[in-house]
Amino acid sequence: MWDYSEKVKELFKNPRNVGEIESSDAAGEVGSIICGDALRLTLRIDKKTEKILDAKFKTFGCASAIASSSALTEMIKGMTVEEAAKVTNQDIAEYLGGLPEEKMHCSVMGMEALEAAIANYRGAPLKKELIGQERIICKCFSVTDKKIIRAIKENNLKTAEEVTHYTKAGGGCGKCKPEIEKLLKEFWEKDATKVSQAKEAPQKKLTNLGKISLIQETIEREIRPKLKADGGDIELVDVDRNKVYVRLLGSCLECPATGFTLKELVEAKLREFVENDIIVEEVKEWI
Repeated sequence: MWDYSEKVKELFKNPRNVGEIESSDAAGEVGSIICGDALRLTLRIDKKTEKILDAKFKTFGCASAIASSSALTEMIKGMTVEEAAKVTNQDIAEYLGGLPEEKMHCSVMGMEALEAAIANYRGAPLKKELIGQERIICKCFSVTDKKIIRAIKENNLKTAEEVTHYTKAGGGCGKCKPEIEKLLKEFWEKDATKVSQAKEAPQKKLTNLGKISLIQETIEREIRPKLKADGGDIELVDVDRNKVYVRLLGSCLECPATGFTLKELVEAKLREFVENDIIVEEVKEWI
């Protein structure tokens, strides 16, 4: 039996924004009814401000798919297109108060539908981020290597079972699991090589802009995925010489291990990849 949050139950029983906007400014479709889940998202956008005035959805799927789609429409109304483009599947899951691990693919479907709608609005093809040529890995659910690699990268996935939870790949006949394991191995080996090269590279004197850029890059690559995996997040607030001020968000706000997280994760990673004398301090109020 799945352990659903009250928010998921509420949006499943009483979903918001069901339907389709006639003569919409943007539309995105993902999934397939044949494969079990499908979502169509339509948007009304103010052309001058690029604010999303309305969002509606049609979903074929389980309770989590319906709740995730409804949550997405509620989240993005009032956002600009640029702001909406930054919404991740973890943001959707967090808005819902969490999703069962086995149902995280529903939040991914919402994120992908939003990306498709934004690409449609901008008149541009969806951005391709491939390692090699895109190919179908899971024939049961038509999941490509691109989708699997992206899920691994953005959600810090380490096992084939986790990949199944986030993409459905491997959840049918299971014949593709060796291919999923291979993609995991290749991705993390490449990632380890990048980290090793970064460690071995001689450190140069950084400019202020260079330091801020490297700090932000390290947060995005090394720190944020680990926090988001547990429902938390982090925001860079300011940099003053060797002091880095950050704000912890989400589940990190009330976590009793906040001090440990700041020192053993955030500060440790910034010292490893930026400068070895960095001191991290938490900011709880806006400065």
